[in-house]
Amino acid sequence: MSAVGLLALWAALWAGNVRLARTRPGRWAAPALFGLSLLILWEAGVRLFAVPEVILPAPTQIAEAVALNLPTLWEDVVQTVLKGALSGWLIGCGAGIGAALLVARSDFLRRGLLPVGNFMAALPIVGTAPILVMWFGFGWESKAAVVVVMVFFPVLVNAVAGLADTGAMQRDLMHTYAATTAQTLWYLRIPAALPFVFNGLKIATTLALIGAIVAEFFGSPTVGMGFRISTEVGRLNLPMVWAEIVAAALVGSLSYAAIAALEKRLTFWHPSQRARR
Repeated sequence: MSAVGLLALWAALWAGNVRLARTRPGRWAAPALFGLSLLILWEAGVRLFAVPEVILPAPTQIAEAVALNLPTLWEDVVQTVLKGALSGWLIGCGAGIGAALLVARSDFLRRGLLPVGNFMAALPIVGTAPILVMWFGFGWESKAAVVVVMVFFPVLVNAVAGLADTGAMQRDLMHTYAATTAQTLWYLRIPAALPFVFNGLKIATTLALIGAIVAEFFGSPTVGMGFRISTEVGRLNLPMVWAEIVAAALVGSLSYAAIAALEKRLTFWHPSQRARR
């Protein structure tokens, strides 16, 4: 296949995807066809221009690496995602929501805690990760600590914004009903904050996986996605590196989809959810 043929293939796939997207099944089929188109063009481009494996392996080479290393990939996912990222995500998100509840009731904490959180969010992960690894050791605990630092502030900011997203008329109505502070929080402010909280949780889901992988670059047991990527890059085994990237992308996408599904179930009343139906 020549370069002209590759361009013609791209144009044909693009035109087919545009036509499919206009149909009712295209809502689900168009993204799948678009992804398949990218893989076909990737494979054809690598074969056509004879791109070395150490520069960019073909999708078939990556698929072969995945098939041959499934047990290793699973061990890495368990170490990085289930131990480091998930535990840090739970702790960081829980701490962020809890701090937001305190901040929402205290102007002093809002003025004092939010700037500190902003400072923590601005810290570069490549600087804080090795420090936390030295503090907490080479196990999953240090990766969880890195994740906590990364996810705490986005969840805190979104939760604080959500708790403040109530109108004066709504608050006056609760006061008219003689609602207590706890009742106002439970029946008014927390439901209003849910869309904001889920935005923070979805951001934190992506950050948690990135933080756990990067933290493993600075010290890890002989297992983990970050450890495997750094090791295989040193061996110039790029198909295995891409296999780990594919595994991370799949886990991240599934995690994001799970949070989005939970958001849709709990905030079905919100205009943003009704507009998607």
